[in-house]
Amino acid sequence: MAGPTLDFRNTTSLWGSVLVETLFRLGVRHAVVAPGSRSAPLAFALARHPGIEAIPVLDERSAAFFALGLAKRSGAPVVLTCTSGTAAANFLPAVVEAWHSGVPLVVLTADRPPELRGCSSPQTIDQQHLYGTHVNLFRELAVPKATLPALRELRRAVVHAVTRALRPARGPVHLNLPFRDPLPPIPDGSTKSVRGQLKGGAFFAGVEVSLSPVSARGDLSGLPIGRRIVVVVGPDEPAMSHGDVEVLATTAREHGWPILADALSGLRGLAPHFPGMVAHYDTLLRNRRLARSLVPDAVLCVGGWPTSKVLRAWLQEHAPAVWLVSTSAHNRDALQLSATPVRAHLRQVVGSLRAPAADTSYRESWLEAEQNAARRLEAALPRVTKLFEPRAVALLARQLPPGTAVFFASSMPVRDAEYFWPANDRGLVPYFNRGANGIDGTLSSALGVAHGGKPAVLLTGDLALLHDSNGFLLRPKFRGSLTIVLINNHGGGIFGHLPVVDFPEAFEEFFATPQEADFGKLCAAHGVAHTVVRSWTRFARLVARLPRRGIRVLEIRTDRTRDAATRKAMFAAVAAGLGTAPVSSRRGS
Repeated sequence: MAGPTLDFRNTTSLWGSVLVETLFRLGVRHAVVAPGSRSAPLAFALARHPGIEAIPVLDERSAAFFALGLAKRSGAPVVLTCTSGTAAANFLPAVVEAWHSGVPLVVLTADRPPELRGCSSPQTIDQQHLYGTHVNLFRELAVPKATLPALRELRRAVVHAVTRALRPARGPVHLNLPFRDPLPPIPDGSTKSVRGQLKGGAFFAGVEVSLSPVSARGDLSGLPIGRRIVVVVGPDEPAMSHGDVEVLATTAREHGWPILADALSGLRGLAPHFPGMVAHYDTLLRNRRLARSLVPDAVLCVGGWPTSKVLRAWLQEHAPAVWLVSTSAHNRDALQLSATPVRAHLRQVVGSLRAPAADTSYRESWLEAEQNAARRLEAALPRVTKLFEPRAVALLARQLPPGTAVFFASSMPVRDAEYFWPANDRGLVPYFNRGANGIDGTLSSALGVAHGGKPAVLLTGDLALLHDSNGFLLRPKFRGSLTIVLINNHGGGIFGHLPVVDFPEAFEEFFATPQEADFGKLCAAHGVAHTVVRSWTRFARLVARLPRRGIRVLEIRTDRTRDAATRKAMFAAVAAGLGTAPVSSRRGS
């Protein structure tokens, strides 16, 4: 490794450069910097380090979600830094999302020194534990000193913080850094006493994160092998590893298990590996007779529970025994079932399973219903002559280049993916902010996922895009290609599927929140390409070949009231047409 990049011009510049060099040696390669004065020592150190890409972002909330997207894609810790005051408060939504979804962010907030706090000094707020319980670690560092003991403690604190961002559970950490003047690297001779002791790489020798694997807690020995078992694979971060996918595919084939895969799990794009793949469970479980005939004896949930309320309600009604397998340290028992948590990678615990001869009759009952539901939905979609929102989802699944990263906004886009994303062999890679399930930061997160990588796609509604339109300010610094598929239904389409729709006196203004933004003008103001799509033929052609660089918006204008009614009618008609499973596969046989 090359020698350290240190700045000896003054005490704060040395402090910042030691901190950044330590981060680099711990694997940090990206830093997102919101501009400000008090954080100057950090900004200068990050900007001059040759091994770290430092990206300036004006809006702190956008900066934080952009960093979140970078960390989601890379799996490595990403640094996020800002000046003192309310700048740091704007990081909170992304920090909350990172904590809930297990994304490693290293948040560095600059602060006033102790003597300037509590005295109405400008840009000064209480930054102690600013993010509450939504970080794996909080610590305030000392005011910089140009002494070897102080720099050693700085090094140790940074190593500990990055380690806690990754182990024992991934998530954000927060270091608060007070700085005294001078903040810029103005030479003052204050570092002469330690210059010789920091030359060469000896000071940073042995700086590393211990990446010991997650130790398995719990096992699957109580799972009633040979009985009716359903595997439910929900969204999880980080995504299921190749090793876990292979283990799940092999084990499911051996035991005859049906696999109910959420669109956000990524498994629907790997259907050839899973002969028991079920993608349309939300629709087929709307048939009450069929749903009763498919009730399992036990459920193996890998990752988290899917988006589908129909699936969740079905499980809560029949209350089968559940085994929850996840590497997350969070409580995943959102349905309050009789659940056994197993904190491990799936491949660590399948060895506890016995392997009797597979009885595939239960799986075949699921697959018969799945094929019937898939045929009916695929036949129903083209019959809708208007631009119907779910059609965009179905076309993306089939037309995008294999392996494309697709970021799904919360609310209707993620639900339409759950309903209409088919099982296929295209290996599309899903990304999402489903830790806290908010719409904030959608555009910035997607840009972070796409930055420096292959062409990617964002599927979003109009309100989510407007909520984070400052993300377009990233365009001059963005390296990569992002195609934004914008479903513009002039408001919040999700609310048309919730009980509030039955209260017209407040529904439209306070829930649907209609907007009349001109997205063409918004895009033009930011130098972003914009196209209004008026036919599915053109849409399919536009997404089949993604541009190599830049940001473009493909706007599809729809009618949310009509589309909500069409969805409900379609689900009801398809569910009503599904038959019951064969008698031989019913529970207890």
